[in-house]
Order: sequence, then structure tokens, then C-alpha cells
Amino acid sequence: MAKEKLFETQQVEPLELPSKSTELRVLLELHRGERHIIAIQNFPDPDAISGAIAHQMISSEFGIQADIVYDGLVSHQENLALVRLLDIDLIRYHQKMDLSVYKHSIFIDTQGTTTTLTSKLKDVGVKPLAIVDHHEKQGIIESVFTDIRKINATATIYTEYIKEGLLTLDKSNAQHIRLATALMHGLRSETAGLIRAKEKDFLAAAFLSSYVDQSLLAEILSVKRSRRVIDVIRLALENRVVKYNFSIAGIGFLRYEDRDAIPQTADFLLTEENIHTAVVYGIIGKEGEREVIIGSLRTSKVTLTPDTFLKNAFGKDWQGNYYGGGKYEAGGFEIPIGFLSGNFDEDFMKMKWKVYDLQVKRHIFEEIGVENIDQPSDE
Repeated sequence: MAKEKLFETQQVEPLELPSKSTELRVLLELHRGERHIIAIQNFPDPDAISGAIAHQMISSEFGIQADIVYDGLVSHQENLALVRLLDIDLIRYHQKMDLSVYKHSIFIDTQGTTTTLTSKLKDVGVKPLAIVDHHEKQGIIESVFTDIRKINATATIYTEYIKEGLLTLDKSNAQHIRLATALMHGLRSETAGLIRAKEKDFLAAAFLSSYVDQSLLAEILSVKRSRRVIDVIRLALENRVVKYNFSIAGIGFLRYEDRDAIPQTADFLLTEENIHTAVVYGIIGKEGEREVIIGSLRTSKVTLTPDTFLKNAFGKDWQGNYYGGGKYEAGGFEIPIGFLSGNFDEDFMKMKWKVYDLQVKRHIFEEIGVENIDQPSDE
């Protein structure tokens, strides 16, 4: 009997790791009183904006001043309505802005790939403190705290933080009502109005529902497409090529301020019968800067992973950074034009577009298995 006891194995309880909200609480406490910059996409969407507001409010609980900064435009009609109606304070970067006043940077709904603030902050020595995102891991920057999950929305992550006590919402606090409304909009926008929502998204929406201003949310969602977006959709319909249930459309040159028309057009093309994937792209120019090809991919095909598809199709730049990436059902790519940038005579611009349009199509067709780019459309 004693011999049996000698060889008994003692059961050890598994070590329970702290939750991400606990990790973030400890981190913010360690950096109490500092000034941080919250970097979001150049063209911020509702998920990024709402997550940034949540982080800003949580930071204030620890005496941290956090500014939300973007280096681009808020141009989508719903996003403009969100910022205006909820009185959201976003700071647009400009060349005279002194980024060195910030102790650390926080990247929300981006891992440094969709914002040009990444290199600007690195140049002045502002080190990343936290990344909170729901896209595939990109490995571009490293931070002290990382919460990158395969989840539908960054808004869901921040709602979880709030539920776990990082911020106590009060129905009598107008700022908290605006935050809950923004988070609900971010969550809805990333889940196609909750159609693609999973359990955690529904739990987050249920929690937020007690604080949301329904009338404001309805007003944001009732915004209509602009005339310029309708024009871009028309161009895409005229120029699209349909192959193997892919709808691929190059729309030519587009103004910088109309960049958000590209993902909206991809969303529209995906509504066509028998289309499971839409890719829309164009050349975007901004005064004083090099031109870039901007593209968006939308898919309803369960077996197609946008992140893998775009990385395989377009590869990397000379620094090893991928030109494209994405998340579940959506992705984007950005390819610098380089030496051929600039506006010249009409014939030159036509030739330039023809070359780049053909090159983008070749990469996409190779990835989907079309052997001859000149094959007629499936239509």
C-alpha cells in the first residue's frame, strides 16, 4: 500500500493566464500620466474609430492623454456622419505636427500596414506600446501589449474590455452613450449588420444595447451614397471582367478624396448574381506625393481567405512587406507606382493605366487559375 502511494501522481491545477483586459490594465497603470498617440488607418472605418474612442476613454481612467490621429481622409458618407453626429475628435496629421510629444503609440484596427503614421512615428522614436486588431497577423511592428484575434470586429474586443471592468458605462453620461453607439456601429459594419456575427459579437451587441442612442444610430445608417460613388460604380460595371465567379474591375485614375469609393464599389459588385468575389482597384494620386494603386477585395466564398489570396497574388516589396492583406471576407492592397508617378499628357496617362491595369489583372488571374488573360468574360 505504501509502495502504491509512493508512485501516486499528484494532480496539478493548470496555471490560469491573466485575461487581455487584465494585461492592458496593468500596462496602462505602468504608464499612468503619459501622453499617447492612437494611430488608425489613413481612411478610418467605423470599427477603427469606435475602438480608438474606447481606448481613449479607457486611457483617461489612468490619467493618460491619448490623441486619435490619422494620416488621410474620412470620406465615406457613413463615417463622416459618425464623426459629425457623435462629435468625435479625430486629429488629421499634417507635416508641421510634432509627433515627438508622444511617449508611446497605440495601433488600433491596424498593425501598421494601413497607416503611413507607422514610419513617421518610428522616425521620431515613438515606440509602439499596444496593438489591438482583428486582422491576420502581419508582423510589421512589435509592441509591449498585443491583442490580435480572429474575431469579427475590434469593437467586439473593446466591448469585452469594458464588460470586464476597464470602463464602467453610465447611462447618464453623454460620452458613454456616444461611445456605445459608435461601438455598435463598428460592430454592425464588420458583421454585415450582425448577419455574420458570432457568439462574442452578439454578446457585445446585447451589452451595448442598453446604452446605445437608437435615433443617432439610425441617422448614421440612413446616409445615402454620394453621386461620386455612384459614378465610380458605373465605371466599374462598364469595365468589369467576370471569370470563374470573380468580378474584377479597374476604374482608372481617382481623386485622393474619393478613395473610399473603391471598397464601396467592391461591396456593390458582390451583390451581382453568381459572383462570389469582387476586386476593384484604381490609381490614386495626391498632390506632392507618389501615386499608388489602391484595391479592395470582397468575397462571400467560405474557402477563399482574402489575406492569403492577396499576399500570394501581389507578393512583397523590397523590404519584405506584403502589398496586400485582409481579414474574413474582405481585404485590400496598395502598390506604389514609383518612377512613372505624375500627371502628364493624355496619351501618356492612357498608356500608364493600360500597363498597370493589365499587370494587376495578370496577378489576379494567375492566382485564380486563368491561363490566358485575354480569354473572354464568362458573361
